[in-house]
Amino acid sequence: MIVKSSEFTTSAVYESQYPTDGLDEIALAGRSNVGKSSLINTLLKRKNLARTSSSPGKTQTLNFYKVNGDFYLVDVPGYGYAKVSKKQREEFGQMIQDYLETRAYLKGLIILIDGRHAPTDDDIAMFDYAQYLKLPILVVATKMDKVKKNAFNKTYSAFNKALGLSKLDNVDFLCFSSVDKLHVDELGKWIDDRLQED
Repeated sequence: MIVKSSEFTTSAVYESQYPTDGLDEIALAGRSNVGKSSLINTLLKRKNLARTSSSPGKTQTLNFYKVNGDFYLVDVPGYGYAKVSKKQREEFGQMIQDYLETRAYLKGLIILIDGRHAPTDDDIAMFDYAQYLKLPILVVATKMDKVKKNAFNKTYSAFNKALGLSKLDNVDFLCFSSVDKLHVDELGKWIDDRLQED
């Protein structure tokens, strides 16, 4: 994927606030502080397009980033952050569910999971939910610059054990680092491939 232009377009909570120009969308989901903003900035070659924060739970809306005037990357609020209230968590859950279940332009879901650890119960629940929706899925193990290269296989094994990746044909897996720019091109190609599917 060659990025020629990218811009933050809108934040949305309700369907009435989503973009109405009919462009395809790729969504990104993951636990709070897993590195979604860093991945977006790295992929789009922008330093601060998506705001990174040391405070988990900061993204509280669906954030739409238009790329090349052709499609949107949609940053979904992070899940699994205990310090937001139960009511807020329920509202986030409803917002994510409404978007993922009703959005006709959604062509794929990238699920980010911290590569230093095995998937959490929240990660597994999100993955199972995406399977239920029958979306094309890319599981991205983030922060792999903090994992020794000879332990990458161990990361995949832990993810495979928790998620059953090897048995599924609608799921791809990628190790990623925004620090080392690891597999940025492969990430872009996965997105391109999803956008070209009918």
